Amino acid sequence: MTYHVRAFVRVAIWALPVWAALLFYSTLTHQPDVQTDFAGFAAYVTTTEFLLSHLVASIGGAAIGSIGVIALMLYLQDSEVARGAIAGMVATVAGNTLISTVFGAAAFAQTAAGRMFLAGQRNAIEFYNQVYSGPLFGTVIVGLLLFMVGSVFTGIAITASGRMPRWTGWAYAIAAVLFVFSGFLFPVGQSITSALLIVATVAVAWSAIREGQRQEVKAQISPVP
Repeated sequence: MTYHVRAFVRVAIWALPVWAALLFYSTLTHQPDVQTDFAGFAAYVTTTEFLLSHLVASIGGAAIGSIGVIALMLYLQDSEVARGAIAGMVATVAGNTLISTVFGAAAFAQTAAGRMFLAGQRNAIEFYNQVYSGPLFGTVIVGLLLFMVGSVFTGIAITASGRMPRWTGWAYAIAAVLFVFSGFLFPVGQSITSALLIVATVAVAWSAIREGQRQEVKAQISPVP
């Protein structure tokens, strides 16, 4: 690994806990049920908080998380778990990319539908239904599946690498998968699982930095042949 790549990894691996923190932030509020309270939904999705949450925490967070998992893959590239780390990175980045398209629809199309409804345009509900149709749901399902697969591969790589506490890999994989399922079954659970991700990713980043520092010290004190 070159000096520039090591420097990138040293900084970029902290993108993982930043991503986890943004995930946690995105779970602090929940929009009203669009099927039973469209008026409340319209009022919620036209707020600045809703827009910033999706642009910064969801879309920006997906980009930051992708950078973090790429840095983790680079850190593990010369280890026995390199293949798993690469597979996890590829699936995670692909999943984040697909999911971001849905966050974009939420940030812009939902806001437009909300404004239409508040302006008295009752066809706003039909507009919403046109946006949230088969193609969008198919995209989000594929994206979420890739994200979960990537999280499992990444978690296994962390656990098996021997460079970080084993529990961090299990926590990463389990928390990421449960975060997805909680969104459908138990929304409050997303706050709990994202908090666990914060703890796990901070431990991963800190361990990686400490290990990198130890390796640099060993390289400096090794006798020159």
